Amino acid sequence: MDMKIRFVSIAVLLLSTFQSQSFCGFFVAKAGANLYNKSSQVILVRDGDRTIVTMSNDFKGDVRDFAMVIPVPTVLKEQDIRVVDPTIFQRIDDHTAPRLAEYYDNNPCAPVIQYETMLMKNSMVLESSVSLMEDEADYGVKIEAQYQIGEYDILILSATESNGLKTWLVKNGYSLPPKAEEVLDPYIKNDMKFFVVKLNLEKQLDSEFEGLSPIQISYESSKFMLPIRLGMANAEEAQDLTIYAFTRTGRVECTNYRTIEMPSNREIPEFAEAHFDKFYVDVFEKQYKIENRRGVFLEYAWDLSATQPVKCDPCPTPPLVYDDLNKSGVGWVAQQSGWGDYSGQLFITRLHVRYDRENFPQDLRFQTTPNRTHFQCRYIINHPASGDLSCDGAIEYLESVVDRRKKELEEVELLAGWNISGYTNYVAPYEKQLRLKKGEDSKKGSVLPIGFDPKSPKFLLYIFLFMLIGLSVPWLFVRRLMKQYLK
Repeated sequence: MDMKIRFVSIAVLLLSTFQSQSFCGFFVAKAGANLYNKSSQVILVRDGDRTIVTMSNDFKGDVRDFAMVIPVPTVLKEQDIRVVDPTIFQRIDDHTAPRLAEYYDNNPCAPVIQYETMLMKNSMVLESSVSLMEDEADYGVKIEAQYQIGEYDILILSATESNGLKTWLVKNGYSLPPKAEEVLDPYIKNDMKFFVVKLNLEKQLDSEFEGLSPIQISYESSKFMLPIRLGMANAEEAQDLTIYAFTRTGRVECTNYRTIEMPSNREIPEFAEAHFDKFYVDVFEKQYKIENRRGVFLEYAWDLSATQPVKCDPCPTPPLVYDDLNKSGVGWVAQQSGWGDYSGQLFITRLHVRYDRENFPQDLRFQTTPNRTHFQCRYIINHPASGDLSCDGAIEYLESVVDRRKKELEEVELLAGWNISGYTNYVAPYEKQLRLKKGEDSKKGSVLPIGFDPKSPKFLLYIFLFMLIGLSVPWLFVRRLMKQYLK
């Protein structure tokens, strides 16, 4: 899995006068969904009872072996299925990913006008290389619909019992895991249909994309859910799933597992910038274990309505535009010319779940909420001021830097579990600079100890005692010599 951080765009902003309501800062890094080895991405759009699901296809291997089986609540019509531009996942991932923002301290000895610069994939895959040869009726399986869309041949199946469905799929070339029957059974009992996809090699060769296009399906159902159990049937370890959910109203939350906000807005050491991808993976791993491996984690939530002037802060990419929303299946916004590109109410939620059979025995169920509170997984690095620090405010500033850096080390240990014992040099140079500065300011050009004021009574008392001791020592020595001589 590619672990590189991609920098997408650059923009420059003046410091906002609404500082209390915004974050600003230099965007320097993000932790996207591609950090995880076994991961998939899904776009969910929910409007009333209508759900649009877009599934990324990051299939690894010979494309002739690609096939996919997804439970769906209804028989999908041809117009309810389409393939979409795969770049949409990267656009949304880049826009919503956990991010690192940096700030630069003003030099207290050289005030300046502050400017801030903002540097601004696996579905439930089952193998197949098939043509349909078995009579589906013999196994209680019915082909409800059959389509050819994009580079895919698509079937909508219904079944009366799991063993018959499994047998039919296997005999038609679908390689199912041993535990598939028990996973299929609950879907059949709930009268779910099965969206079965295989690759049409001739169409795939004509495709302009090197990989496989994402598949988008739409349906009407009071159930707002995402089936994940079938994807765990042959999984040997936990899998990561990133969900990008769009609604008119507000945040999307999971109803049968806890929705938990990731730690955010924490200040971390400068050296974490070069290892931000590893840092966030470690942060997520720790939170995952703290929540007993069963949480659904909120990584981003933002009001993208046309009337909302701030679409992100800091922005890792330019804001999403109408074309992005249209590809995602957001059907209620209207395209318009001029600033904003679209009109209408819109809210986006990014959820991250790591699931396995033991800790996620149920499919994910969701609800839309009226909560429009902004949230983002954001971490901060602070760069100390450079240049001359000879003014009266330098000591106070250096004290704040020393204190801040100690807290940053504590944060990276607390959040990611990193061992900070080897990072003493992160604070030491500023402690040394502070000690030198305090000595210099006590008496310029003097060799007196730090903290002595020549005009203070205490200083005069020390001078008197020093002189008294200085005179007493020679006198005692002379007296001793005289005693020896007189003897």
